[in-house]
Amino acid sequence: MGHGHDHHHHHDIEGMGDRRLIWAIAINMVLTLVQVVGGIISGSLALIADALHNFSDAAALLIAWVARRIGRKPADSFKTFGYKRAEVIAALINLVTLVIVGLYLIYEALWRIYEPKSIDGWTVIVVAGVALVIDVATAMLTFSMSKHSMNIRAAFLHNVSDALASAGVIVAGSLILLYGWYWTDTALTLLIAGYVLYQAATLLPKTIHILMEGTPEDISIGEVIKAMEGIRSVSNVHHVHLWQLDEHRNGLEAHVVIEDFMESEAIKTALKGELKQRFSIVHSTLEFEVDHCGRTCS
Repeated sequence: MGHGHDHHHHHDIEGMGDRRLIWAIAINMVLTLVQVVGGIISGSLALIADALHNFSDAAALLIAWVARRIGRKPADSFKTFGYKRAEVIAALINLVTLVIVGLYLIYEALWRIYEPKSIDGWTVIVVAGVALVIDVATAMLTFSMSKHSMNIRAAFLHNVSDALASAGVIVAGSLILLYGWYWTDTALTLLIAGYVLYQAATLLPKTIHILMEGTPEDISIGEVIKAMEGIRSVSNVHHVHLWQLDEHRNGLEAHVVIEDFMESEAIKTALKGELKQRFSIVHSTLEFEVDHCGRTCS
């Protein structure tokens, strides 16, 4: 009964998360359209830059939503480890998109230096103000989900950086109105681009590390071997491979030398329990070898 209740509770949470993402996608698509129109009317590159970034937000959220749906599929004969890593792939796509957007914004900003344009400050401020409200609302929708998912965290970073960009665009619009400082539009575009690239550079290495089946950053192979060799009747552990199945699950395979093959089942149970409890290794493949001369051999 308790298990069924937990399952339904988890299902409800997942469903609520999906609804939040759908709402976030919808409002970001509408906002993108408003910003593009506002940018064209006002002549503001920063506003168009913000619109492009916001479009990448909507795309990021859509990719995150699709990946969550795929990631829930159970393991089958085609994907024996399941589909959870789809969320890591989604994070990679979103982060690469951030890099492309950042580089494009730099290109456009540098080009604007050679071809300056007049900008309607009031249009910039009004549209950016609406954008800021929507960006903050979207970030709030995804904040709690981002704590436990690299996929959602990448999408959340899109939203946070876009909220900061919208705030900056308001400042630039105000400076244009007050002092005629049109250069602030270009400078702000470069700042937005720099922040976008910084965020991507922060998460990209971690995402690629998981896809390359790297060792979990918080686990030392030496410590794992030491813990395994501390189990009674285990003489030696070698040929160890340790990797991340996805963001929250670790896998291991190893050759384990034991003194008595008759105790292999008890040793295996003890090893798997130790690995799961201490290192969150939920999948382990252990190949046993018998040490015929015991610990007394040199």
